[in-house]
Amino acid sequence: MNDPNVPNVSNDANDPQQVNHYEGPVFNKGVANAQLAWNNGTVTQNQQINDGSVAPGYEALAALVTDLLRQLPGSGLADRDRADAATAAEEVIAEITGSDSPEPGRVRRAVTMLKGALAPVATGLAAGTAVGAQEWAQSAIRGLTGLV
Repeated sequence: MNDPNVPNVSNDANDPQQVNHYEGPVFNKGVANAQLAWNNGTVTQNQQINDGSVAPGYEALAALVTDLLRQLPGSGLADRDRADAATAAEEVIAEITGSDSPEPGRVRRAVTMLKGALAPVATGLAAGTAVGAQEWAQSAIRGLTGLV
């Protein structure tokens, strides 16, 4: 009788080798940009894949805005304000990852819109913000200010 915890391997030289793995996922080809979760009913995953690479000199801004987008759902912003902030952040990312050289004026305007969307959280005016959201928004605004 086969033990389910031990992989089954065919010993017949004429049969292609078959291995059964019971402990997790198996990839038989190259895998890129994959996210996996198993044995977890409460997992939340986010991923942003940009076709273009980040323009030279904008790497820190791309990292900050991508992280900001990831944390935005927990910011406590009202739906409309959160959508505005996400749109502004996505405009920044699109401008610095496009096939053309980034237009500094467009980047500055999108960053200014993003800072404006975060301002109610940073100043404590946004009702219902999550604990720590005010400090997070202040830090994000300082980071954005220092990068453009």
